[in-house]
Amino acid sequence: MALESYDIFSMENVIQSETEWLWYPYIPYGKVTIIQGDPGEGKTTLALNIAAALSKGRVPGSDETREPEVVLYQTAEDGLGDTIKPRLVAAGADCANIMFINENYEPLSFTDERLEEAIQRLQPRLVILDPLQAYLGANVDMHRANEIRPVMSRLSQLANMYRCAIVLIGHMNKNMGTKSAYRGLGSIDITAAARSVLVVARDKHDKQVRVVAQTKNSLAPEGDTVAFRLSENNGFTFIGKYNANIDDLLMGVSKSTLSGSASELITTMLEDGERPAIEIYNAAAERNISPATLRRAKQSLGVKDRKKGNCYVWFFPDKQ
Repeated sequence: MALESYDIFSMENVIQSETEWLWYPYIPYGKVTIIQGDPGEGKTTLALNIAAALSKGRVPGSDETREPEVVLYQTAEDGLGDTIKPRLVAAGADCANIMFINENYEPLSFTDERLEEAIQRLQPRLVILDPLQAYLGANVDMHRANEIRPVMSRLSQLANMYRCAIVLIGHMNKNMGTKSAYRGLGSIDITAAARSVLVVARDKHDKQVRVVAQTKNSLAPEGDTVAFRLSENNGFTFIGKYNANIDDLLMGVSKSTLSGSASELITTMLEDGERPAIEIYNAAAERNISPATLRRAKQSLGVKDRKKGNCYVWFFPDKQ
């Protein structure tokens, strides 16, 4: 197709606009957000509670209120009558505002015309597809970038065109012991298409607590790590800001174990005197010790740092 003169625009003619948020800074309107985590860690529960809040005009994790909104919720894994509706009711949803497309006769996909038709007709402010792997389409290999890009691009266009937040629920791969950035299933283009990525993991110290960390935000500073509690008696309870490292949790290592390993590493490396900080950070990364855990151990041990030449060095004051 030849490029016509009317296909070329000046940025001067673009109308500047601000991002609208369903839940700042975690879920933007007009964009794609991914919520991912290992099976059974609570990502669907989180999504359902967000849907329930919006259906009643509430903001997740806040006392703020707004007009109730329509939610389009699609699931390929759970029964609507015996699983999804009971959970929505328990979350206090207005089920009249929770809509879905019947998939009994034909599975839905991101590029299915029914999806856009439903969004156009219902004007939902939130669209949830759970899990994203089930909605890519039968002929799409999620590991091939050339097949993923047009599918994800189409989804981003729908979100932008109808000003709705599209949330994809994703499972993580089985590469235990690796950081969250490498745990998403399929091509990196899936994550690249999302403007926000949230990871849900269980707190190893309290099995009822689920930690939610934002590992990508292309529109605002990354949000604080937050958490919610799931209990048999009280159901879903939003806790708020929470002190935890998502990579530590995903790698299945407790804070105390990692802290002890970090302290041992620092003590060993500084045994004979000062060492460049970058060397210690690199050694910690090889042992799956996060920078935050390393810094906490440094502070606990009383290790100091100073600039030496073009780098910083760490040292024990009593060995100088």
